[in-house]
Parts: sequence; C-alpha cells; structure tokens
Amino acid sequence: MTGFSGKWKRPHGGELNAYPEYAERRRQQIAVDTAVSNFTPPMATGAVTYADTDANEVELSTFAAALNTVDGRFTDAFMTAPSLGIVAAAMKNAHYPDDDAYLDALAEALRVEYEAAHRHGYLLQIDAPDLALERHLSYADRPIGDFVAFVERVIARINDAIRNVPRDRVRLHVCWGNYESPHDRDIALKDILPAILQADVGAFLLPFANPRHQHEIKLFREASLRPDQALIVGVIDTLTNFVEHPKVVADRLERAAEMVGDPARIQAGTDFGFDTSVGMGRVTADIVWSKLWSMKGGAEIANARLF
Repeated sequence: MTGFSGKWKRPHGGELNAYPEYAERRRQQIAVDTAVSNFTPPMATGAVTYADTDANEVELSTFAAALNTVDGRFTDAFMTAPSLGIVAAAMKNAHYPDDDAYLDALAEALRVEYEAAHRHGYLLQIDAPDLALERHLSYADRPIGDFVAFVERVIARINDAIRNVPRDRVRLHVCWGNYESPHDRDIALKDILPAILQADVGAFLLPFANPRHQHEIKLFREASLRPDQALIVGVIDTLTNFVEHPKVVADRLERAAEMVGDPARIQAGTDFGFDTSVGMGRVTADIVWSKLWSMKGGAEIANARLF
C-alpha cells in the first residue's frame, strides 16, 4: 500500500495506571522479548492506495498450497484482513484533511484485499479490534459517545468495502485487544453492540472465553441477530496455558445457543489468534494444539446435547 512512512508513538491509554507493579513487569518483559512492536507504526503521509497486489496474492496462493496437502479434511477456510478502522487508529493520519476522508481512502484501498480473499475462494474474516480496543487507547479521555460514533463510521465504510463480497462469505471479529492485562478499562459490549450489529456480514466472532467478557453473551438474548447471521463464540482463551476441559467448552456453546435461541446459528471459535504480533505469544504450540482438540471435543459434546 502506498502513502505510509515515518513512525509515531501509539497511545497506551490509562489501563495500567492503577497497576504500577504489573506495568513495570510488563515493561521489562517487552524489553527482553524479541517481538514485532505494534506501538511504533508508520503514519499516513501521502495518498493511500493498494498499488501492488503481489504480496497479497502470494499469501493467498501459499495458503491454498498448504490446504491442498490436507484436501478433504476441512469444510471451509478463512483468510484474515485488517479492519480499515484499526489501520486508521494505528497509522496516524498526517495527510488527509480529516479522519472521515482518511477512512474513505482506506475503505477503497482495503476493498482490494477483501475482494481478493473472496476471489480465491476463502471466507473473509475482517479483524476489527478497533471497534472495542480503541476506546481505552485512542478514545481513553473522550466521551463514550465519541467512540460509538467512530464505530458507526467504521462499520458504514466496512459495509461499502465489502459490497462485492456475498454477506455469507464475510465474518467480523471484534475484540478488546489480544494481550494479557487487567482489561478493567474495556468498554462494555452493550455500549457498542448495536453499532457492531449494523455490519452487513454473515457472522460475528466475539471473545467469550476470557474472564472479563464471558457474562456478556447474555446480551444476545435481546440483541437479535438477523435470521441469516451466525455467532462464532470464543470458547478458548488464547492468552493462558490452561487447557479448557471439553465439557467447559460444551457448556459455553450451550449457553450461547440458549441466548441466540437457535443452536444451528452457533459456531465454536477461539477468542483471538494465538500470536497477535510475532513473538508476543505466550502459549506454546503443543498447548495450542491441545486447546484446539479440546474445542473440537467440546463442540461434539454440545452437538450431541443440542441436536
């Protein structure tokens, strides 16, 4: 993509102000880990376009080659792409006259990547931590209403950017940040869910395994999905080396089915990915596989009970 250069320092918000001991430990850990930093990204210093698709095409083709080695052993495959909102929040606007113009440019540019995933036969998963995370980062000192307005503006542009992708081939992942911390500054799901549900997608993926947001599954008793939409329920926590018992996974899926009112519209998923920024993950590969086996086993238990 064109238009990005330089660096700036992303705000950390005030999440750890009440926990100086933990903040110092985390600072020391980051200092010694070899990891990709996501707090010193580039800025938008020129016109943003998707000028060269070669790298994206290589990624899509490489994934296809990997899938071909296990042909027939999976039902479908998804490819992730960033929400235009997280790009706007992380890569500061230093070029466009206002944030709306920047969001418009990002929507048109990322449409190239969204449509490419569909053209290659994948489900498109738009990863949108911005729709929750940015409340305690970029909008930490501003009214909730300002942040909800940001969510609404991003959702409107996502809907435009996926206009050529069938809605049943798009899923939207929203989260509060895939990192270990108190998370007690997270915005409540009830404040943003009405705006999020305006997304013209076939499924929503939300993290309901972590201890901060498990209870918010109850919101789906009242916040109805559209008849053709599904809820992918995070039932595995990607930030801890505890391996969830399959019956715990099954219980979480059953609870979600009760809230949504239709078990056929529930899918099991992990809360997030297991390594947001390369090198920052703390769950080892052998435990990752054990967690995924537990998710599979829990889904089978839930299927037997619900159907």
